[in-house]
Amino acid sequence: MSTQGGTKAVLAALAANLGIAVTKFVAFLLTQSSSMLAESIHSVADSGNQGLLLLGQRKSGSPPDEEHPFGYGRARYIAAFLVGIVLFSVGGLFSTYEGVEKLRHPHELDSGLIAVIILLVAVVLESYSLSTAVRESSKTRGDRSWWQFIRQARAPELPIVLLEDLAAELGLIFALLGVGLTLLLDDPIWDGAGTLAIGILLLVVAVLVATEAYGMLVGEAATPEAVATIRGTLAAAPGVREVIHLRTLHLGPDELLVAAKIGIVPTATMREVAATIDGAEEALRASLAVPMRIFLEPDIPRDALPRPSASGTEATSAPA
Repeated sequence: MSTQGGTKAVLAALAANLGIAVTKFVAFLLTQSSSMLAESIHSVADSGNQGLLLLGQRKSGSPPDEEHPFGYGRARYIAAFLVGIVLFSVGGLFSTYEGVEKLRHPHELDSGLIAVIILLVAVVLESYSLSTAVRESSKTRGDRSWWQFIRQARAPELPIVLLEDLAAELGLIFALLGVGLTLLLDDPIWDGAGTLAIGILLLVVAVLVATEAYGMLVGEAATPEAVATIRGTLAAAPGVREVIHLRTLHLGPDELLVAAKIGIVPTATMREVAATIDGAEEALRASLAVPMRIFLEPDIPRDALPRPSASGTEATSAPA
């Protein structure tokens, strides 16, 4: 995923969530609806999420230094982890607590119709953010399903914004149902039920986001497609007999570490070995449109080594 596409989706989500948060807080003050309060906290949390993602993107662009020779690419993963653990969980726990309290101590809504109107406006604004995230994600999703895209993406911004916006849309539906049923049935317990549903939704999304971000922080390999391309490119490079070992690691969403042991022709000179490695590196950089740090170790495959004879000396071929 390009950083530009992720930034566009994050900025769209930030603008939408700031506007939504203000309208929801106004609705809460007018109606005293717990669903509106939960949705207000949800939108504030989402706005903080986008701020963290933008901060992570900015930090990841810092050049490498002596203490961080591989750069700061993983700052984006740290931001994603904080989004999942801190902001989503805090929003989810607060909404869950608020929902339980309102179920235990329900109270009537004030100006419920205003809440419904504001929620409908929020649905429109949130739909704009979600459509932007879907459009930007479609550029890199390819033939993968949406679930595969979220699980396999190595850049965290678009999957997180997609999950945020989807949770926000569902949360608005829960809030609409809670407020609407409260007004229709004249029973405030439905407002508390809607709040509790929002909290549970946020907690589920928090676990999913945190789990994916944790995997990125620990260190994830390139996608299976990228690994296959790297292996095939190395194997086809002039002078390379086989790829003995291959390891890949994402240093950040936009940078890949490639370490491989390659089998070379046993009769190659030092100059030819150096030329083989240089050619393989050049071919790798041309095969994938992502910056790579490449470390290749030349070796001689075991089947290419001369076999010792029974007497312990190298076997020689019989004369013709």
